[in-house]
Amino acid sequence: MPSHFNSFSSASSFRTPVLVLSLLSALVLAGCGSASRRVSYEPEEFDSTTTHTRNYAATEAQTCEAARRALLSQGYMVTAANADLVTGRKSFQPASEVHVEVEFRVVCAREGGKSGKQSTVAFATALQDRYGIKKVNNSASVGVGAFGSLSLPFAGSDDAMVKVASETLTDERFYDRFFTLLDRFLEGGGADAPPDMPAEAPTTPPVPATSFPVAPSPNRG
Repeated sequence: MPSHFNSFSSASSFRTPVLVLSLLSALVLAGCGSASRRVSYEPEEFDSTTTHTRNYAATEAQTCEAARRALLSQGYMVTAANADLVTGRKSFQPASEVHVEVEFRVVCAREGGKSGKQSTVAFATALQDRYGIKKVNNSASVGVGAFGSLSLPFAGSDDAMVKVASETLTDERFYDRFFTLLDRFLEGGGADAPPDMPAEAPTTPPVPATSFPVAPSPNRG
């Protein structure tokens, strides 16, 4: 058998495992790439109705007013306050280049109670937005005679806050603390007046007129 045929056979037998290994490597890399693109999330099970809700023996306006005062007492900037809806926003700075904003929303809905008693269910949801600093390169246009203008990048850059994450908070302890504070404002009796309504000044009852006896005049007849 010619020697060149032996060399071709040995070369082809050497290429076969190399091709197999290359194909396997490509498949592994493709699998890793698809796994990295998958979104990791907690599936919605809809098995709990106590994390975001509480029932109160009060009207809608009283419950939402207590929620408004609870948010104000914790430094939230109230952006909306109605008889059935309250929203507030608060900023946090956990790190030098990280900015976090929490938007709190409370919806008050009337609940059908027994024996005509007033009952309201409060739904609370907090959305957390996280921002990070992103470098933005500066560029400027420079006129070059007959050639028009050229856009030349500079070495400097500006810092801009960009939203990098957004999620709904689901920690039960977080909502437990809020509902406990809301209950305290309801029990305190300070949530009876509607929102943004000044308390009426106490009226003073009128003082009755005082009469004095008049001495009779002498008879001059």
